[in-house]
Amino acid sequence: MGDRRIGVAVDFSACSRKALKWTVDNVVRDGDHLILINVRPEGYYEEGEMQLWEATGSPLIPISEFSDVHTMKKYGVTPDPETLDIANTIAKQKDVVVVVKIYWGDPREKICEAIDNIPLSSLVIGNRGLGKLKRVILGSVSNYVVNNGSCPVTVVKHSDHESH
Repeated sequence: MGDRRIGVAVDFSACSRKALKWTVDNVVRDGDHLILINVRPEGYYEEGEMQLWEATGSPLIPISEFSDVHTMKKYGVTPDPETLDIANTIAKQKDVVVVVKIYWGDPREKICEAIDNIPLSSLVIGNRGLGKLKRVILGSVSNYVVNNGSCPVTVVKHSDHESH
């Protein structure tokens, strides 16, 4: 049993769900903290919790609270049901604390910030499998985090030809 804090970067896409599922199946064990890290784009937020937490990220939100529609609206987040199901299931089936931390800004920088500030023992991140040109133009978040993160980072690759 440990005090491991396993982070998973989630943007509620198919590749982040795959990374979360892979983490639950292969990494998480009893006694761990599973921390879902979500980064929202920067923008003008008129109301809600975003104004309070824009610089430091939200407090750690228990998955049961995060699954509540009002809480999601408060933070301006709309997670997909499958991600919530995976997270709630692991919280119930194992002795694992599952929480969510939301940041606002550039995902590359904020995920690296989360590694240091939480702090994380390791991080799992999905990869959309963009081609080299798109990675250069868009800037791969997973490549950046692998090269700049201060903890072990595992990249779970998502490809379109796999069965869903």
